[in-house]
Amino acid sequence: MKDKDLEMTAGMALIFSAASGLAVGNLYWAQPLLAAITADFGVPQSQGGFLVTATQLGYALGILLIVPLGDILERRKLLITVMLLTVAGLLCSAVASSFAVLAVSLGALGIVTVSGQIILPLVGDLAAENERGRMVGIVSSGITSGILFSRLLSGLVADLWDWRSIYIMAAVLNLVMVAVIFLYLPKVPAGEKVSYGKLLSGVFTAVKRYPKMRGILLKQGMIFGIAFNLFWTALTFLLSAPPFSYSTFQIGLVSLAGLTGAIAGTRLGTLEDNGWGQKGMAIFIGLCAASMTLAAMGAESIVVILLAAAVFSLAVQGVGILCQSQLFALSDSERSRLNTAFVVSNFLFCAIGSSLAAFFWNLGGWGMAMAGAVTASLIALGVHFYVKKALVFALSVALIGCVGCSFGINR
Repeated sequence: MKDKDLEMTAGMALIFSAASGLAVGNLYWAQPLLAAITADFGVPQSQGGFLVTATQLGYALGILLIVPLGDILERRKLLITVMLLTVAGLLCSAVASSFAVLAVSLGALGIVTVSGQIILPLVGDLAAENERGRMVGIVSSGITSGILFSRLLSGLVADLWDWRSIYIMAAVLNLVMVAVIFLYLPKVPAGEKVSYGKLLSGVFTAVKRYPKMRGILLKQGMIFGIAFNLFWTALTFLLSAPPFSYSTFQIGLVSLAGLTGAIAGTRLGTLEDNGWGQKGMAIFIGLCAASMTLAAMGAESIVVILLAAAVFSLAVQGVGILCQSQLFALSDSERSRLNTAFVVSNFLFCAIGSSLAAFFWNLGGWGMAMAGAVTASLIALGVHFYVKKALVFALSVALIGCVGCSFGINR
């Protein structure tokens, strides 16, 4: 029986949501500022991408090496530690004396700003079984909001002051959140004693030990990793060219259509709590296919694109929340390891999706990219209803083949 002090409440979920959104937002501060940063350091603008790469690679490393510790360490202490290290990483970035120092600082920041992925499994541990989906939905919505608003806020603050100011502001906000976590999160008992080596190996063997994970990872990978990246990457290409010719800021405003998913996400998890998880999953995947079909027909209409983006964001959020809720239901003692496998799988599928976006755009423009997104959605629907070993093998071969073709043609 759970200690009453450790019971998950809506208030605690909102605190976790804010902390998670802030943590993931730290990954995206630099993206709208690359031109200003490279100009300040006197390096070619083309090198700005190294900063994003360093941050993302650091994040992947942090997910793999730090997040599994949530299964064996006391979570409040672990969260406070990584959040304080995050503050240090933000301050180092703010005072970086050279482009190389900034790249190293952002890489280190990526490694430690993983508190959101420590919090999500903790929500699974603390929430009552009949409320787990709702609580996961609230925190997941915070993460989505953090991604959306960080880019917008970063550009706004940099316009008012300079690019370093956003990192100082973020350091202050993260320090405030450390105090909030310290005051409001009770100590959570440490988990089972497991060696670090066994802990990490458990991440890679989870798919074998929990067969249901295969379908969960494939559905999430196809929708979030492939379809999501195809849509938003190709949309940047579309809106920056005639007849739209939008500025970077205008394209950023279009991305706020994703708020529909963030807002609705606070309630979507209740579908899993009420026994509608599987039917809800099928509906959301179907909405992904339908919205991408609509987007394909609206290549010259911003109204149609905004409508498609709003529906698509809602559907992607629904798939993600239901996948994560079903994932956390698989084990009471390995949720951090399962979440690590989930995020690493997402990272790999996103890398594939980003490569395919450029490939499909070069092959046939917006229509081809949307056809790829519809296909990925339909594959996810097939996995949902008919996940078999043969299908998993066929999908793996197809994905590897697509990536190979993408790299080959782009070269």
